Amino acid sequence: MRRLALLAVLCFCIALSATAGEFPGHKLLITSVRTGDTEIFLVDPYFADWTNLTRSPASQERYPMWSPDGSKIVFTSDREGQDTYNLYVMDADGANVKALTHIKPHADCYFPTWAGRYIYFGYDAGDGSDAVVGRINPDGSGFTVIAPGRDPAISPDGKTIAFTQKVGKGFVVSAMDADGKNARQLTTHEDEIGAVTPTWSPDGQKILYSDQVGDALELFVIDREGKNPTQLTHLGKIASSPAWSPDMKYITFRVTDFPYWRYPDAKEYVYREKQPDKRPVWVMGADGSNPHILEAMHFNIALDGSRAVWKPVEPNR
Repeated sequence: MRRLALLAVLCFCIALSATAGEFPGHKLLITSVRTGDTEIFLVDPYFADWTNLTRSPASQERYPMWSPDGSKIVFTSDREGQDTYNLYVMDADGANVKALTHIKPHADCYFPTWAGRYIYFGYDAGDGSDAVVGRINPDGSGFTVIAPGRDPAISPDGKTIAFTQKVGKGFVVSAMDADGKNARQLTTHEDEIGAVTPTWSPDGQKILYSDQVGDALELFVIDREGKNPTQLTHLGKIASSPAWSPDMKYITFRVTDFPYWRYPDAKEYVYREKQPDKRPVWVMGADGSNPHILEAMHFNIALDGSRAVWKPVEPNR
């Protein structure tokens, strides 16, 4: 009887290893349309376990990002209506949702990142003026416009903002101090497609971003001063919205076949249709090796540019 029990356990383990996913022990945030709305889910890519954190029907939730300790999540939502995306914060399990901003109608907050005392984010007033970098306290106080810029990302030490800047015919990666001073251009190639979306490595020494190669967007990495640019992907597709794993061994990113956000009719169509495999999550080694779809996050991923962001490692792990 004992041998039969051991054999059953062995068969179960073999079956589990054959069907299990990748990255045991890690969890990621992503936006998904599996409920019919764009919601924020916590995903265990190893067991393909999905948890809906926002549960807000008839609204769109986007751009989730962890607090530095992983206890809270900042995100954007249009749940107040008027085609307006405000900033919200919630606990890591989706409880205690609180609005941080109450911006004017048709304005957008997007791409928040959190380090040190503040949350930094992109802000588009919706009136045709240039996008700016905003800053706010995690309790919703102290909303401040820092400087012009798009797609900001604050460094882990809270001292430097990487952002996207329009130069000539396209966009480049720039950086500035956390107070908006000392702005400097880090890359020179002008990306006419957009979706540059720079982001920092967990140690604050490197910046990932997208750049145009022909008709495609590929992922590149530079050091924090803009030196040693290295192309990581060679997919010939639209690769964007990268995020490093906490140990800096892996990178998640989003891939699609067409920059629909550049064309209003195409953008409206793909958002309305919510095609289930239009912009899946990919993963690769931090050196660009073995790029492939992360099967647990292949279907029903939302079309927005949200990153698949890894939960920070708890201090006692």
